[in-house]
Amino acid sequence: MSFPVARPHGLQILSCLRQGTLALLLAVPLLGHAQATRTWVSGVGDDANPCSRTAPCKTWAGAIANTAAGGEIDALDPGGFGALTITKAITLDGGGGQVASVLVSGTNGIVVAAGASDTVVLRNLRFAGLAPAAGPGLSAVNFLSGARLTLQNININGFATSGININSSTASSQVEILNTTVTNSCAGLIVTNTGSNTTTVSVDRSRFVQGLSLGNCSNVNAPNGYGVYAAGTGATVQMSNSVVFGNSVGLGAVSGAALNSFGNNQVQGNTSNGSFTGSVSSN
Repeated sequence: MSFPVARPHGLQILSCLRQGTLALLLAVPLLGHAQATRTWVSGVGDDANPCSRTAPCKTWAGAIANTAAGGEIDALDPGGFGALTITKAITLDGGGGQVASVLVSGTNGIVVAAGASDTVVLRNLRFAGLAPAAGPGLSAVNFLSGARLTLQNININGFATSGININSSTASSQVEILNTTVTNSCAGLIVTNTGSNTTTVSVDRSRFVQGLSLGNCSNVNAPNGYGVYAAGTGATVQMSNSVVFGNSVGLGAVSGAALNSFGNNQVQGNTSNGSFTGSVSSN
């Protein structure tokens, strides 16, 4: 004797489908949350946090992983936020009136290896490389690629290669250095250009002081002790309202580089002051 097979009611089928969908969602790991356009770091933060203002991260590296390209990372309070390699458009702001620092030994502070159309801004930061102690940091800022880099309100001290090293592989790069001080490093600013690339650096209201051959400089066949040094056709440095003082050599430009004065610069008190290759009217 056979019995008719009971068919599930439509509502039962819908319920089963819903339960199956829920089970599938629980079984599959959730995808990473969307990156924010603004994130935060704090001296008492944690990189396991989402880097929000109420749950900040501890380091620049932790925050940048949670920040969308073109976004901004801000420091909430004083702290040492670590070394970082930047590969996308981003702004790092240490905030005004506090210590937002990068302290490194034996490596670079911030490396910029961004895309050919990317803009990177570093603002209100301090870099400590610990020279002349053993194993000092290499360069505070090492710019390798990107369309534009802006350094504003930066304080750099004690690096064994240079405070700021610019050697961009991008076809055309622009660097703006504003209200920045480099002291007690094996070179203040080095700009090197190769091939057919062009690199233009604008310096305003900045100081390159006490660039000395410290005995543990990591430059090899490079300009130890220079305040500002440019090398290679296509490398152009334009300076205004700036001070180059107390270096082994104040200014140097070789291999077709241009080192121009826009006026109101003070290059004095160096063992050898060197000279600009030309002057440019600000009009």
